[in-house]
This record gives sequence, structure tokens and C-alpha cells, in this order.
Amino acid sequence: MILRKLAVRNFRRLRDVEIDLASDISIFVGANNSGKTSVGHALQLFTGRGRFDIHDFSAELWSDIIAFGDAIEGASLPTMEIDILFEIAAADVHRVIDLLPSLAWEGSLVGMRLVYAPVDPNATRERYRESRERALEAVPVNEAGERDYDPSPRNLQDFLRSRLKDEYQLRHYVLDPPRVGEADYRPMELAGRDRGGRDILASLLQIDFLHAQRHLSDGPGGARAEELSRVLSRFYARNLEQKAEDLETLRALSASEVSLNDHLKRVFEDTLQSLSKLGYPGLTNPRLIIRSALDPAQIMSSRDGARVHYALGPEPEEGDETEPPTLPDRYNGLGFKNLIFMVVELLDLHQQWLAIEDNRPPVHLIFIEEPEAHLHAQLQQVFIRKVMSILKLRGDDRTHYTSQVVVTTHSTHILYERGFRPIRYFRRSRSEAVLTSDVVNLSLFYDSTDPAERSFLERYLKLTHCDLFFADAAVLVEGNVERILLPQMIAKAAPRLQSTYLTLLEIGGAFGHKFKALIEFLGLTTLIITDLDSVIGPAIADDGEPAEGEAAGDVVDPINGCAGAVANEDDVDDEDDDEPAGKPGTSCVAGHPGAGTSNQTLRQWLPKCTTVAALWSAGDEQKTQPREGDSGALVRVAYQCPVEVTWGEETEALAGRTLEEAFALENLVWCQDVARRPLQLRIPKNGDKDLATLVTAIHKRVNSGSFNKTDFSLALLAEDPDAWVLPAYIAQGLEWLEEQIAPPEPEDDDDDEAPETLADPLEEVAAIVVAVAAGEEVA
Repeated sequence: MILRKLAVRNFRRLRDVEIDLASDISIFVGANNSGKTSVGHALQLFTGRGRFDIHDFSAELWSDIIAFGDAIEGASLPTMEIDILFEIAAADVHRVIDLLPSLAWEGSLVGMRLVYAPVDPNATRERYRESRERALEAVPVNEAGERDYDPSPRNLQDFLRSRLKDEYQLRHYVLDPPRVGEADYRPMELAGRDRGGRDILASLLQIDFLHAQRHLSDGPGGARAEELSRVLSRFYARNLEQKAEDLETLRALSASEVSLNDHLKRVFEDTLQSLSKLGYPGLTNPRLIIRSALDPAQIMSSRDGARVHYALGPEPEEGDETEPPTLPDRYNGLGFKNLIFMVVELLDLHQQWLAIEDNRPPVHLIFIEEPEAHLHAQLQQVFIRKVMSILKLRGDDRTHYTSQVVVTTHSTHILYERGFRPIRYFRRSRSEAVLTSDVVNLSLFYDSTDPAERSFLERYLKLTHCDLFFADAAVLVEGNVERILLPQMIAKAAPRLQSTYLTLLEIGGAFGHKFKALIEFLGLTTLIITDLDSVIGPAIADDGEPAEGEAAGDVVDPINGCAGAVANEDDVDDEDDDEPAGKPGTSCVAGHPGAGTSNQTLRQWLPKCTTVAALWSAGDEQKTQPREGDSGALVRVAYQCPVEVTWGEETEALAGRTLEEAFALENLVWCQDVARRPLQLRIPKNGDKDLATLVTAIHKRVNSGSFNKTDFSLALLAEDPDAWVLPAYIAQGLEWLEEQIAPPEPEDDDDDEAPETLADPLEEVAAIVVAVAAGEEVA
């Protein structure tokens, strides 16, 4: 039996979501305040571990509560609900008899609906009115016939703030899974049975939590700090063989504490071996040992009975009784403390579940919140890779029982270690007026995507640790140059984007379209900044492969850089180079007659054009993929288009083939200055050349094997950003993205008034000193 699905309605941001759980581990990801942790809180509250609060209702429903208290027609008190669905085998039917919807039930899914509902809505409203009247009567009326203040409860929501537990109750229903979602379906309430709904659920599912705030401390103590010694003592008391039962050690204790230390080492051996699977202590970290403090009555139960120590140096060989130097547990770093804490707590929770002898729940679900705290990247990956082995079942337990884990995280290292299948993406609503989220199951994307494309995406995201699932928007760029320069470009063209959370995908035009399915599945706002990649027509086919004769550099890989030494640009006159043979698919200047594009993103995604002429005539509508509903992806592409370029007395509308060419054209005079030699865009003897010749020479320079794109971007960073102009296509794309996701600038009500100049305090003091010295009176 496994817990297969959760459906939550009207609880905080989770207005109406369904979450499919994997049979082993599910990973909840999403931006902050997207509702990941709320799933665990909902399970806690619906299973009786805590009290509901009026603010647990989705914010959209607060007005409904107030409206019902004011007796507005059609208003009703809302409920909060959670559906818990189990997938069972034939051998599990006897466990779920109470959840079978009918004798004709068939299939593998059974479920329970838990509803937090009003006991008697009309009676609740009447009690609110009485309370309101008493409050108003207690406040005197002034001469104007008005009260000095409006007393509480001001509305029904205010009334329920302190009375919710009295006016609402938890109800349990049997679900018929195939009928859930039908308009006329009403589940059967669990009432009048030998066991109540809470007991039935507790017999099937045990839920435990490892919360994010674990309060480990490097300091000597504190109200919220918890030392590892206490954690291990608690684990010892609950799960391990007790000292009083180890008679051999008990007899030896009177003579020496050695045997007691051996005892502690033995019973903790499995625990420490579990730690070793996660890379601790490794080769260089101090080993964890448990030592007694001589008092046999206290052992591990007292704060000062047994303590965690860290042994320095290698483990002594067998027979060597030399005691290694040790340090108390507070001397280890927070990262390893957190790792040890989590392992011990997980083992504790697991052992507590296994120790249930009568009617042990067949499913054990553990929520782990943000395990990445204080852990470096590699340790995070090892933890998520090995966590299920810590909870491994043995023998017959593997047949009849299941351990499942839910991990909430903001770590890309944890996220991509397990691939797409376990990811559950929590996506916030884009409406400022609606504070809700929905949940996207990445296993569906995994199953519906072409295997080759899926493998490419998984490898790329894992290698780059891309934070795609935590961002407000994604920016797809050609390669290294755009990645290096984009922060500076944003500061110049769209500074409000600096207050947003962007993820940068360094992916060339030949591969950018491979992200189309994932971007659309996640519903991300996305800007694609790509190159025109003009080639002599006919253009290459839509198979992602360059046509025969295409230049090697035209299909840009994700790294997008050229190696090798850069030639001294003044030693080479690009004008003297032979023209290319002109074969179809060979790179050419953007304005070449009949030129096509080799950029597969432009051909297959947006704007789906194959010729440069068609790309230049495409309007904003063709360059934009509109959002479908609230959850769809909004995508815009930006590429080089003609702009006015002036050289001497000549002015023409020109476009570059790549970012470097576009930058050179739109900053032509500045780039041709001798001081700009590090950019590699200066053409020797440029004063003797006309505009057309200079443009051709720049194209050859950029496409030559000696041009190093990374060196260009680094050299540009060394220049004054106010001295150069951002290429128009990038500026327009960033401005579009800023308009979509960036918060507006705060309005200044005093824009029309001149700002008041604040006096310098030092100048004021100096003026007073001068006045006093001159015998003047000073106020």
C-alpha cells in the first residue's frame, strides 16, 4: 500500500490542488510562499496535530465569511478539505474495509475526505450577532450619537478568530475515487461505525515531520538550541538496547567505564554506519564517538550522562588501546551537525514506527523541510541520493509496509539529483488579487516528452544547476557573452528587473527550442535573446543539423566560446580575406540577398520564419507566444533587426548576424577608436573604408577563428557602461520582460516640486564657528 494522491481545497494558498506522490520520494519545489510547506501543515491539522486558525482559510474566502455574517443573499460559510487516496494491492483489502465505497468496488484506489466544516452555520451567525450587539452596547455614545471606536467583533471573521474551534468540526467521508469530480457526487460520511474516521486514518497512515528550523547551534547553548548529545540521548532512550539489559556491561561498569563505552559504540554502530553512507566522516573530518561520564544510573538519559565527542586522527588499529584526543560536539561545524541530526531523527522516526506492535500503519510518510541547511552542494546531493537507504525496510516488512518521503527544498543540487520524476512544482498565481498556487507534476512531463529531448534537458539542468523552478521568469541566451554581459545590460535597459528573480539559461539558438515543452509545461514567463544566424539560402532543414557546407561555428553549442590565441588585429586587414565560396548554408552578412537563418529556435519556436526577410517583417504578435489562461507560458523572442548605422557621411539600416556584430554596428564610431582594441572589433585603416566595406570586415572578424567571444565580453565589462549603447533588440526584449514581471516604480507625489537640499552638518558647524569668531549672534 502507498499514499498515492493528496487533494487540498481552501487551505491557505492551496485553493484547489491535486498532488500525486511517488512511491518512494517526492520533491516539492517552487518559489518562496508558493504553498510547499502548507501541504505538511494541512496534514498536521487534519490529523489532529494542532488547531485550525481563521487565517488557514484561503484569502479569497475571507470576504465570503464576512458576507455570511452580514446575511448577504447567496453567501455561505466555507469549508477546508483534504482528500487522501491510497493505492492498495489485493493483500491490503482487509485493512481498508471501512473505506470501500460499496460492495461493487473494483480497482486499486481507496480514499478518505476530511472536511473542516461549520457545526451549524445559522447558529454561528446568531451567536456572532449577539456578541456584536453586546460589544456595541458596552461602548458609550457621544453627544454626536457616535461611538469613539468600533468594538470587536467587527464582523464574522473577527468573531471566528477566537471561536473557530467551537463553531467548526472535523468530518470524515468515504471516497469513491472514480466519481470524485462529478458534479452530483456526494461522498458517504463515516458515522455510526465501530471506529471513527480519525482512528481509521491513523491505522493506515503515520505522518512525521522533520522541520526546517532545527535550532542547531555553534554556541554553548540557548533557549532554542539543541545539542547533538541530547538528540542522541533521546534516540537511545527510545530505540536502542538499554544499559540495564546488558548484564555483561553492567558487571564491568563497577571496575571501569571502558565496557560502557564499548556498549555505546556497539549500539550506535548501525546509526554511525548510516551516516557513513552520506559521506561522514569521510577522509578528513573527525570521527563521531559516544562516551559515558561514569554514572551508570544516568547513562544517556541525563544531559551530563553521555556526550558526543569528535575523535581527532585516524581510527586506532585493533588491539591499540591508545585514547585519541577528542573535542565536545559543539566544536563541529553546523553542516555536519545538521547532517547527523537529520540522520538520527529520521532513524528515530523510522524505529518508532517499526516498534508499533499492534496495528502498525502500513504507510509511513515523513516530511523533510529544507534539508540543505548548512550543507555544501556535494553533501546535499549525497543526502538526497541515500536518504531512502536510511529508511530501508527488511524481511517481510518490505511486502506489507511502505516508507515514503516528501522533501521541500530550494536547492538545485537536491532537485536535479533525482531527475524530473519526483518533482512537484508549486506555481504561484500571477494575479496580485489572488493568492493561490497550483501544483505541476513533472512525472507527467517525463512520460509525455520525447526521450532524447528529455535526457538532454535533465543532463543540462543537472550540469548547470539551473534554478528554473524557483524563478519569476527565465531568460534564454546564446552563450557565454550574453551570460557575462546580461547583468550590465539589465542595469542599463531595465533596472527594475534587478528586483526580480531571473534564471539564466545559457543555451544557443540551435538548442533553445528544446526547452519549449518544459517552459510551456511550467507556464514560465520567458525571454529568448538569440542571434539572427544568417546563412546563404536555401536555409538548413528543420532537423537541428547544419546543411552541407555550413560554417562550423554557425550551430552554437551551450558553451558558445572560441579557444585559441587572439591575433593582433592591426596585423590583419579583414578586407583582404577571400570571400567565402557562397555555398548554401554558409554564414553571411545579415543583409545578403535571399539569406535564410540557421537558428532552429527562430525556425521552430518563435516566430517560425526561415528567411531573414520574413524575420525582419515579423511584428510583435509573431514574436510573442501569448499566455493561455492564468497558468500558461508567456514567451517573447528578441533577435537582431535593422537599425540606423552611420559612418562618416553614410547612413544605412543594417543588422548584425550575432550580438558582437550588432554591438559593433550600433557603436560603430566608438568601436573603431584605437582605444577599443581590446574589444577585437576595430578594423585597421578604417578611415579609408566606406560603410559597406567596414560592415563586411567586421562580419569576417567576428566569424574568424581568432575572435574570442569571452575576451570581447570581459573587455566590454572593463569599459564605462555609459560610453556604449545596448543593441536595440536586447534593450527592447529586456524592457518587455520588465513590463511583465517587475514591480512598478513607487510614485513620487512631489515630482513637480524641486527637492529640498539638505545642509551638510559640517558646513553648518563651520558657519557657526565663523560667526562666533566675528562676534555675531548665533541662534
